[in-house]
Amino acid sequence: MSRILIVMSAAGVWERTDGSAYPTGYWAEELAAPHEKFVQAGYAVDFASPGGALQPLDRHSADPEIAGADCAHYVAHAEKALREFGPLLKLNEVDIGDYVAIVLPGGHGPVVDLYQDADLGRLLTAADAAGKLIGAVCHGPAGLLSAVDTEGRWLFAGRRMAAFTDEEERLFGTAEGAPWLLATRLRELGAVHVGGPAYRQFNVRDRNLFTGQNPASSARMAEDMIAALG
Repeated sequence: MSRILIVMSAAGVWERTDGSAYPTGYWAEELAAPHEKFVQAGYAVDFASPGGALQPLDRHSADPEIAGADCAHYVAHAEKALREFGPLLKLNEVDIGDYVAIVLPGGHGPVVDLYQDADLGRLLTAADAAGKLIGAVCHGPAGLLSAVDTEGRWLFAGRRMAAFTDEEERLFGTAEGAPWLLATRLRELGAVHVGGPAYRQFNVRDRNLFTGQNPASSARMAEDMIAALG
C-alpha cells in the first residue's frame, strides 16, 4: 500500500510582537479532510512532527461560527486518526523514500517552527528532486520556506502557490502583531503567490506542488493530488 506523510507543526503557542502568546494548534479541517480523502482512495497515512510532538487542536477550528457547520466532523475525524496512529514519527527519523507524497496542513504553527525546520527542509528537497508530490494548505506553505540550500537559496522560488492571504490574516484578527505575514514573506522570497476571494476554496498546482489558500481548499488539494498519483 502506498503511503503519504502528513507533517504537523509541534507549536502550541505563537509569540506576538508585543510579547503576548497566542494559543495555536492544528486546524482540524486541514488535517482531517486530506486524511479522509487519502484513506478513502486507498493510501496509508503517517503523521510526523518535529521531535514527534503531538500538537494540540486549534480550538478556533472547533467553533462552528468560525470553522463552519462541518467542523465537528473534522475535529472528530482528526482526533480519531491521530489517536489510532499513536505516537507521531520524528521528522529527523523519516525516510522520504517510504512515501509517494508529503502534505503540510496549517494552523498558525508552521509560521512558528516548520518554516525553519532543517529536517523538513531535507525531506522537501529530497521529495522535490524525486518528483514526489508536495501539498501544503493555508499556513502549511510556511513549511516550504525550510527548503534552502547551503547558500541560502530557496528551493521553491519562482513556483506558483496559494497560501493564507494577508487579507485573510487581517479578517481573522491576527495580522496586527504578527512577526511576519505568510503571503508577503512568500512573495519576498521569490514565490509567485496567487490568491482568490477570502475564505473561498482556491487551489494552485505547479508541477508536483499542490497548494490551497485556506481550510476550504483542503479537500480539493487532496483530490488533486490523488488524481495526479493516478
